[in-house]
Amino acid sequence: MGSTELNAQQHPDRRDFIKSASTAALGTLASVAPAAARGETPRSLLEPTADAVIVLWMAGGMPHVETFDPKEHTPFRQGMGAKDVICTFPSIPTAVDEIRLTEGLENIAAVMDRGTLLRSHVLGDLGQILHSRHQFHWHTGYEPPLTVAAPHMGAWIAHTRGPRDPAMPAFIDIGQPYEGNGEAEELKAFQTAGVLGADNGPFRVPYPERAAAAVRPPAGMSRKRFAARHRAFHAMLRQSPRLKDASGLHREALVRSIDNAYRLLASPASRAFDLSLEDPELYARYNTGRFGLGCLLARRLVEAGARFIEVSTEYVPFQGFDTHDNGHTRMIQMKALIDRPIAQLVRDLEQRGLLDRTLIVLASEFSRAVLVEGKADKRVIKGQVPQPDTVEELKYYGMHRHFTGASSVLLFGGGIRRGMLYGQTDTAPPCGATAKPVRISDLHATIYRAVGIPADYAVEVEKRPFYVTEDGQGQVVGELFQNASVIG
Repeated sequence: MGSTELNAQQHPDRRDFIKSASTAALGTLASVAPAAARGETPRSLLEPTADAVIVLWMAGGMPHVETFDPKEHTPFRQGMGAKDVICTFPSIPTAVDEIRLTEGLENIAAVMDRGTLLRSHVLGDLGQILHSRHQFHWHTGYEPPLTVAAPHMGAWIAHTRGPRDPAMPAFIDIGQPYEGNGEAEELKAFQTAGVLGADNGPFRVPYPERAAAAVRPPAGMSRKRFAARHRAFHAMLRQSPRLKDASGLHREALVRSIDNAYRLLASPASRAFDLSLEDPELYARYNTGRFGLGCLLARRLVEAGARFIEVSTEYVPFQGFDTHDNGHTRMIQMKALIDRPIAQLVRDLEQRGLLDRTLIVLASEFSRAVLVEGKADKRVIKGQVPQPDTVEELKYYGMHRHFTGASSVLLFGGGIRRGMLYGQTDTAPPCGATAKPVRISDLHATIYRAVGIPADYAVEVEKRPFYVTEDGQGQVVGELFQNASVIG
């Protein structure tokens, strides 16, 4: 359920969460001195298995049993019992004998021998299952609200590993516009570098088809004039004490952000953002919509030296994967959006010799079940879209309600094992994890380990350590790596 549907009486802390997150982001940014801001090299980093990370974000709650964890298929018929429905798609074989997916994911099925399917990702028990809370939790590793501005995963990676190419932003976010979105403030709350400073924040490309315009001087401005403005900006900073707080960190982060942007606009690396330069035939294979073009842009950016990229299917309440009715019909559309470009991304990176050092992670904030909200023994939110006992209309055939007991995650490249199935879920509804559960802290620890960041890496915030995983307690799932001995 989109949180705009929930009124203040049902969830009095929703606005408090947004207010707290926003206040923390503003209040701590200028007072924290992360290692990069002090000109230090981050300590205690490990030997990485991946040089770059691409997160493919299935925004809105991707149902695991309708996608990567098929169960018994029940075809639609008028008058069927709602309790009889587990999965609305038949299963299909993949390139790995023991792995089956659901119909509509044939292209991804063909590349499953290049990666690992994790079926036992368990999401947080946050008291209320709201997109805003779970998106924040997944991306930062911390449960909101906080008194500290928790950084996005991409910001941690940008902060510790830095850019692979000096001209290329280390953290790039693709495909999530804010305008016209009733939950824009909720999205902004976690799409930030928080205490790590603005220079580690995301370079945002809401519309990949317009990415080239984001790395050019404003219309009508020559590069010579643009360079003159950059020099004028530095002169203004030297003469403006109001832009400097007591520690000077706010101004330093601002300067680095502006300098980074100028460096990109003046560099040949900016050509990576221009999709018109792509081979037309390959462009067409990716072009299933904004998400597909985002995958193409991600591939081009990795080639050009990007460190961390997130490509979103775009979260808009009651659209995309945020299905509360017409679940089956919507899933047909969403599979058509993601199937071909994800498989093409894997193949392209492999053909270019980049997959082994690029970690691809597909995930969502939670899954969905037809009749259960939350967990089998715990109904968390009242007032969800009603599910009739008897299904007379197609719109009630599919996954509707938010479920945190299990979710599927795909992992390709970056030192991850090939052709592996990890974890298990129940065959009976609501199909929660029954073996090898992997919680957010542990999944994050595993992703960070791939890029050489230990789970207990921390920066000092208000004279206390703030860890990359919650309390530094994330546990790496070593079995997921090709060379477990390297992971330790």
